[in-house]
Amino acid sequence: MPTVTSRDGTRIAYESTGSGPPLVLIDAAGHFRANSSLRELADQLAPEFTVLRYDRRGRGDSADTPPYAPAREVEDLAALVTAVGAPASLYGYSSGCLLALHAAAAGLDVHRLVLLEPPLDPAEDSAEQRAFTAALRESSGEDTVAFFLTGIGVPEEVVAGMRGSPHWRAMASVAHTFAYDSQLSEATTAALLSRVTVPTLVLDSAGSSGDLTGMAATAAAMLPNAVHRSLPGEWHQVPAETLAPAVADFLR
Repeated sequence: MPTVTSRDGTRIAYESTGSGPPLVLIDAAGHFRANSSLRELADQLAPEFTVLRYDRRGRGDSADTPPYAPAREVEDLAALVTAVGAPASLYGYSSGCLLALHAAAAGLDVHRLVLLEPPLDPAEDSAEQRAFTAALRESSGEDTVAFFLTGIGVPEEVVAGMRGSPHWRAMASVAHTFAYDSQLSEATTAALLSRVTVPTLVLDSAGSSGDLTGMAATAAAMLPNAVHRSLPGEWHQVPAETLAPAVADFLR
């Protein structure tokens, strides 16, 4: 499989499909190419875009180089954008949105951003978030998965339905990286959002809970050049056949 080498020497694995303007898809916490909802979206967008799916550092076939810092993940994206050809658009799902925002704020050559339900609350107590990160580092395996999901407000019935599934076991295999996403949350401030000037589409699912749709609305209001749309869907997800046309239309 193709790989790129990030600035700190970390090998990042990716796959590319389609042709057209480049688009990088950024997965959520605990997700990677072999455990992702983004494959169907990539297939839907491939007729019009060159779509990259990749394993964020520490996940799947990508390597990892401690200590973690959000800037290292931005450097991973920079290597991918160089490989596919800048400028590239970025699509982020859940905590993947935060990484897309950090990349744009850092000056990466980004054409446009599309964010599906960014877990964004700049007013949140940063000390509480740091404590959450520390607790994640001290846990392991399935305990980390359960702690993270309940801590970010995933409904108990959803967590119960995941337990024991292949998706659950895959998340447990990259449990140490949940702390990475928590650190991204710590570092996502109002000041950072003010530096994201590229056109941005913030999406939410009409079937999501009020906290998620509220955070999407907050993100759109705080970003200098953003629009907000709700799409038909279930809790924290929109079907690819509904999502892809909205993404493609905005990126055109």
